Amino acid sequence: MRTTRTNAFRPLLALLVGLCAIVCIGAGHAFAADEPRPPLAIQFSLDRPIDATAAPFVMAAAGGLFSAEALAVTTNIASGSPDAIARVAAGTSDFALVDINALMRFRDKDRQGGPKIKAVFILFNKAPYAIIARKSRGIQTLSDVEGKTLGVAEGDLSIRLWPAVARQNGIKTKQVKQSSISAAVREPMLSAGQIDAVTGFSYLAPINLRDRGVPADDLAVLKFADYGCEAYGFAVIVNPALAATKPDAVKAFVRATIGGLHLVAKDPDRAITEVVNRMDGGASRELELERLNTILRDNILTREVRRNGIGGIDPERFERSIDQVAEDFKFQKRPQASDIFDDQFLPPLTGRLVN
Repeated sequence: MRTTRTNAFRPLLALLVGLCAIVCIGAGHAFAADEPRPPLAIQFSLDRPIDATAAPFVMAAAGGLFSAEALAVTTNIASGSPDAIARVAAGTSDFALVDINALMRFRDKDRQGGPKIKAVFILFNKAPYAIIARKSRGIQTLSDVEGKTLGVAEGDLSIRLWPAVARQNGIKTKQVKQSSISAAVREPMLSAGQIDAVTGFSYLAPINLRDRGVPADDLAVLKFADYGCEAYGFAVIVNPALAATKPDAVKAFVRATIGGLHLVAKDPDRAITEVVNRMDGGASRELELERLNTILRDNILTREVRRNGIGGIDPERFERSIDQVAEDFKFQKRPQASDIFDDQFLPPLTGRLVN
């Protein structure tokens, strides 16, 4: 009987052992799934050397926000927006911060059927395009530029929207003499009175001019956004292959960027210290802090952003901005807003509100 009983229990014992093995294997897989994932290596291009513009990304790195999203972000410096866009198109960079209006032109010129790059996050809700003039040269308002000499640096982005702004304000562009200059002499020539005004960014040239000794009350900063320019400014673009295969990584990059912006808005002093530490030698902390505060006030934390959240667009406004770009640039095929900007990687509104 004992032998018979033992034989009867053998199948049951084997079944229990098998079930135990299955449970253990399942537990092993669950444990492996819970292990930390290795960070995804990301190449991120800036279209210019690091300055106050890059503060949200610098703080996302310094605050551990990229690493918390399992992203290992390496920053490289391009020679301008076209170069940064080309890097993303080639896949040598995954993301880049570029002028979104330059992206429109780049896509339209691409006749080789290359990847259709889109922006996924708007950093500058208002473009920083401006004319910076000397009041002592007789310029206090935009209409005063008629009959004056306007210095335009090679590669300047502001001049591309000048035709639309001039038309909206009844200014005859033929009565404004344009003088091509290098970016290196833009502020020196204006401070020396060799030209009457320059095009540029509202947070760059004016501060540089004051640093050169031009009195603040002698400067007229004529921001295009105050004269009907609807353009957005700097935006994050992404390589289409990464967006298609790793959409969660794109969302993670955007979340970390928004978190970095929160840190900047909360403590600009700390943010600019981190920025200056990453700049080439000789950077002035005081000047960069002034730039950052100007950017936050005029370009990033606008009334539209405080109402609708950071990162997105107003589609109707964006369509109008495309029409304004078209006054200077003849599109082969006029794009739609959805051709340039993709909002699917943005978090919900509650995750984009900035105080």
